[in-house]
Amino acid sequence: MRQVILDTETTGLNPATGDRIIEIGCVEVIDRRLTDRTFHYYINPERDIDAGAFAVHGLSREFLSDKPLFGNIVEQLIEFVDGAEIVIHNAAFDLGFLDNEFALLKRPPFRGLASKIIDTLLDARQMFPGKRNSLDALCDRFSISNEHRTLHGALLDAQLLAEVYIAMTRGQEDLSIDLIDYTVGADSDGHAKALPTSLKVLTASNEDLEQHEKILAEIAKSSKKDPVWSPVSTAS
Repeated sequence: MRQVILDTETTGLNPATGDRIIEIGCVEVIDRRLTDRTFHYYINPERDIDAGAFAVHGLSREFLSDKPLFGNIVEQLIEFVDGAEIVIHNAAFDLGFLDNEFALLKRPPFRGLASKIIDTLLDARQMFPGKRNSLDALCDRFSISNEHRTLHGALLDAQLLAEVYIAMTRGQEDLSIDLIDYTVGADSDGHAKALPTSLKVLTASNEDLEQHEKILAEIAKSSKKDPVWSPVSTAS
């Protein structure tokens, strides 16, 4: 299964008012593993950058002035994504811009290149209703380091989203219960083997017990209630 994780940066929020794509980044995932194949370009939008957008990504018109036009990189983009499942965070935003760029070049909509489009924002809202589900919030939730992300960048965000998507869709594949060999304690007929009668029992020393009680007391003090494994006497 081939998937392309995609992100864009833009001059503003609305392609209908003339905003354009200024950066596109894609990473390839095959059978749930990141490959070393990426697609990344800065793009000259031939227009100014909104102040709000510049604050997000830090890409200026001056920096982009010598970069290729979208039409110069479109064939390479098509070759990279064609036929893959495309994974995007807030897909409606990026697809609106990509379809607009393709329309300006009199080409069919970009979304037609994908075998399937997966919106991780919609999926995250179903998984975590009422929670913040930005890319940063999901990185925190899945313990994915994004400390190196001071500004938004299409390739960096695509790489982070790939890790987030794999974590979101992991399901039970990493649970240790799936790794248990239930045949170890069974005989050739599948019946449970009798437990050995010569088991060595190690009892806790008085010092161990005192240390245990001390830790329980500290837990009770910090949580302001007894630990669930601590015996509690109740009045009859």
